[in-house]
Formats: sequence, C-alpha cells, structure tokens
Amino acid sequence: MAAALALVLLGAVPAVAQPVAPLATEASRYTMTAFTNSSESNMYVYRSSDAANFELAKGPAYTPPSGLIRDPSVMRHTDGRYYLVYTTGWTGTTIGLARSDDLVNWTFLRNVTLPVANLTRTWAPEWFTDADGSVHVVVSLSTDGGASFRPHELRALDSALTSWSTPVPLSGLGPNYIDTFVVKIGSTYHAMVKNETTKYIEYATASSLTGPYTFRRTGNWAGWGSSLEGPALVRLDNGGWRLYFDAYTTGHYYFTDSHDGFATWTPKADLPGGLSGFVRHLTVLREPAGSAPAPTVGATTSLRSTNFPDRHVRHRDLLGYLDQVGASSPLATRQDATFTVRAGLANAACYSFESVNQTGRFLRHWDFRVRLDANDGTAAFRGDATFCARPGLTGSGASFESFNYPGRYLRHQDYAIRVDPYQSTGTTKADATFVLATPLA
Repeated sequence: MAAALALVLLGAVPAVAQPVAPLATEASRYTMTAFTNSSESNMYVYRSSDAANFELAKGPAYTPPSGLIRDPSVMRHTDGRYYLVYTTGWTGTTIGLARSDDLVNWTFLRNVTLPVANLTRTWAPEWFTDADGSVHVVVSLSTDGGASFRPHELRALDSALTSWSTPVPLSGLGPNYIDTFVVKIGSTYHAMVKNETTKYIEYATASSLTGPYTFRRTGNWAGWGSSLEGPALVRLDNGGWRLYFDAYTTGHYYFTDSHDGFATWTPKADLPGGLSGFVRHLTVLREPAGSAPAPTVGATTSLRSTNFPDRHVRHRDLLGYLDQVGASSPLATRQDATFTVRAGLANAACYSFESVNQTGRFLRHWDFRVRLDANDGTAAFRGDATFCARPGLTGSGASFESFNYPGRYLRHQDYAIRVDPYQSTGTTKADATFVLATPLA
C-alpha cells in the first residue's frame, strides 16, 4: 500500500488494475444517515453489514424543530452517544446538532452560529475526529452570496460540543470548493472535495488538517464524470475504502472502492435496494458488529443449514448441494459433506474449504454456482475459493461472503449451493446462514 500511495503523492497514474486488499477479521456494521429526494426536512437511517446493501432502520428518524436537515453527518462521541451535524438552511450562519443513544431516536441539541463576517451560506458540515481525539467539523462557507465557497475547519472546545473555535479556512482548497470529506491515514490527511466550478470530485492531501492541501487528482481523474457532490468515505473490513457520491442531476447515488491508497477505483455502481436516487448526501458510520463464528484452520467441519437443519452442504458429482446427510448416512456421503478448513487461498484472514475425500479440491464458485474443483494455482481460482466469515445474516450462526465478489454470499437455492447477492428478505438471509457443525466424517 505504501508503494501505491507513493504513486499517488508523486502524481503518477497507475498502469495496472488495483490489487485486492487483504481482508481483516473484524466484522462491522454500517449506519447510513441521509436526507432524501422526498424531503429536505426529514432524515432517514439505514443499516448494513457490508456497506453496500442497506436496510431501513427508521424513516423519517429525525425532523429538526425548524429549518432543514440536509447533509447529515454522523459520528460516535467519547460519551458513547451518536451525534449529527447538518445543514440547517439554504441560507444562514448556523449548523445544527442532534444526539441519539440508539441511532434511530434523535433529540435536537442546538444550532451553532459561526462567527464569520458576511457569512450567507453554511453548507455540508462533516465530522472529523483526529488521532488525538479532538473533534472537528469541516464545513463549506460562502461570504459572497453563494458565488463561491471555501472549506473551513472548526474545533470543539469542550466534550459537550457546546463551545467551538472560530472557523479556519483549509489552505489550498480554493477558490470555490465545497462538500469536503477528510480522512486521516497515518500522518496524512486525505480530502475528497467537489470543485464547484467544474462539478468534479477531486482529491487532495496535506500534513495538517487545515492544510496547505496539494491536489493529487483533478478533473475526471477516476472516470466518474461530472455533476457529482457529497463525497463520503468509509473504511471497509477488507482494509480498503468505499467512496459514496451523489450524481444529483441524473438521479443516481453511486459507490466505488479503492484498495491502493486512492490511486485506482472500481467502476462506480448504483447503491442497491432502490436507494440510488432516493437518498441524498449521506455519510456512513462504521462500528464493530461483534465477531463472526470463526472456523478453526486445519480442523474439519460440516456446514449445516439453519433453516433446513437436517441438511448439510456437500459435493455431489463435483457440484455443491444442500442434501439430507446425517450420522446414519453412508460413510462416502458423510465424507462428501465434510471439509477441512484452510486459511483462505486468496487471503489468510478468510477461509477455504477442502474436501476430505478429494484432497486438493476446494469449494469454489464458477458462474456463481458452487462446485468442487482442483486448485489450479491461479489467482482466479484462489479468489473463487475464498470466503470470509461474517456474523450470520439471521442473527446467529455464520454467513460466508465471497472474497472476490463482495456482497455475494454462500447460500442454497432449491438445494443448489450458489454465491448470490445479499437480499433483505428473511428467506434469503436464512438460506445464507449456516452452523459450523461437528464433522460428519
């Protein structure tokens, strides 16, 4: 990653596709806060286990006592509570604050007036918590009637978030930059920011939160196109970063991933579940969701279905099925349903399942159908045969996400084993949840 980041800092354009990053063992939950196309005065809250497929937790979840709730940004503070900061109006000098204990029930705290001369527009505030624990807001301010904007930083002067410093411009980001989202990696501050003149999302770095920032990528550098706003970054469990942005003129909300220090990105994809074009200018909060049941590398196991507890994953004629297999089944059948857990062939933080009676053959997906194939040593095979343990989608057991197709899970459908996209239905979740059972053979 250091080498890839060096390419970015030098301004070189990578000539190869981005590598797949190692996956961490941590499983997370992701909470999205957004206003919507249907209302600028109501905030909706969504939850996800993969930062792509979000389910409505509550909507509307918060309506301020007056004004708007555009651009809601969410963080978890040192008191364990969740805090929002948001745009209160198309014009004005304030940002709004609200608080919640559970992310779905919110209480208005206050509007904070920013002491900036000639301030007429106060837009798109975003939380930033630095490595020293200090809490900041990065907000776009206009002092010329909205003709141009410039990002500013203000710092909380007390833990109750009642007292704030005077806003300071972010040096190097101007003139006319807006919607600035900052993350820190190591000692470097990385900013995704909208060029309000060209309408492109551009990328800059600095050694200090307030700059000076140096632009590393400008124009249509990632191929995302123009007329974009509201960039928001979140770290993924696999060590990469996911960027969300609003294509406000075409009615789309996209996301894209980078695994090499923001040098290259996956093709932009619509936010699924009917949310693309409905949610607007969102942020996503990542938190630990608890540990997934972890297979023991080197041990043998059988994968039992949670919704068909008399059935186990097995190979039959080199294809994966969910069959009725039990202690009284023939030995050969029980062996077909027993696998040795290996460190993931594509990443050791995940898992691969080797047949106990056909050693050297692993469960893998091919055209999204799971089959038992011999390891041919290729990167494609390693990716196809690697699955990452996640907390069971039904709330118990374990689910296994495809390493090279994030968002697709090992599941049974008509008793055939596949890797299919996550869907927010009880049946689909149950079909994709298994118990790491005592080996049948």
